[in-house]
Amino acid sequence: MSKLFSSYKLQDVMLKNRIVMSPMCMYSVDKEDGIATDFHLAHYMSRAAGGTGLVFIEATAVQEIGRISSNDLGIWNDEQIPMLQRITEGIHYHGAKAGIQLAHAGRKSEIPGRIVAPSSIGFSDKYGIPDSLSIEEIKDVVADFKRAAYRAAEAGFDVIELHAAHGYLLHEFLSPLTNRREDTYGGPAGNRYRILSEVIKAVREVWDGPVVVRVSANDYAHGGLTPEDYIPFAKWMKADGVDLIDVSSGGLVPVVPESYPGYQVPFAEQIRMGAGIATGAVGLITNAVQAEEILCNGRADLIVFGRELLRNPYFARNAARELGDEIEIPVQYRRS
Repeated sequence: MSKLFSSYKLQDVMLKNRIVMSPMCMYSVDKEDGIATDFHLAHYMSRAAGGTGLVFIEATAVQEIGRISSNDLGIWNDEQIPMLQRITEGIHYHGAKAGIQLAHAGRKSEIPGRIVAPSSIGFSDKYGIPDSLSIEEIKDVVADFKRAAYRAAEAGFDVIELHAAHGYLLHEFLSPLTNRREDTYGGPAGNRYRILSEVIKAVREVWDGPVVVRVSANDYAHGGLTPEDYIPFAKWMKADGVDLIDVSSGGLVPVVPESYPGYQVPFAEQIRMGAGIATGAVGLITNAVQAEEILCNGRADLIVFGRELLRNPYFARNAARELGDEIEIPVQYRRS
């Protein structure tokens, strides 16, 4: 059997293969209430039916003002749990594991009204100037991540991912480009990491399952974070109870990096080797042979597919055929 279709144990959660659906915003909430719709149910169930091992649902806001758009999913109140539970049940029905990405948009929120960030620095001219969070408001954010983790457990998720990438709130605290604070949440790297550490520990108080953190390993800007900066961050995350780091890049400032097949894989490899922690590789990984190379050469532990799984819900089935593996398919489709 290929490495891609070997099982992988993430803490006590056994994934049937190493194909992961990346969290990707669908902007498809109908009533601006953060409640998932039938679209979300069909969207995520189809990827599970297609053979994906771990299906992450999109960035799900822990606070109402933490949404990227008014059409984002939310998990800031109990009314949002029942539909999320329907989604996890559907994913489980098809033999996959269900993950949720807990997020706060920070200064990249496009919701009308107040936006917040570590410091009062806007993302671009198209965005407003955020308010700098007070210490009490930071404590509220941490508490809301904890409440969201509790609701994620109630909804039946197997894995939680904390979104600390792509220029959203937790990433904004990590980077010196967006964090100009002079209190205990700013300045040295350990201070800039403080809120993420507090979020991880708070989540761990109510959540026994695997915790993944998505990071942007390169800010692609002078004075910003680089993969080398993430090695100590990753060591601290591991000590705080993180099981795997989902390694992406960019998004903090309006810079478009040069992209090419596998362009972010070296970041996952560097953090994996430097910090001794499992990683997921992401970024223009589009076929099974490419994914197999990454795994067999020890460059990452899981392969996180984004746009390829948007294009093809049954990517896993095609990948198995490409690698000469056989996988279970829904009994209803076997005649095909």
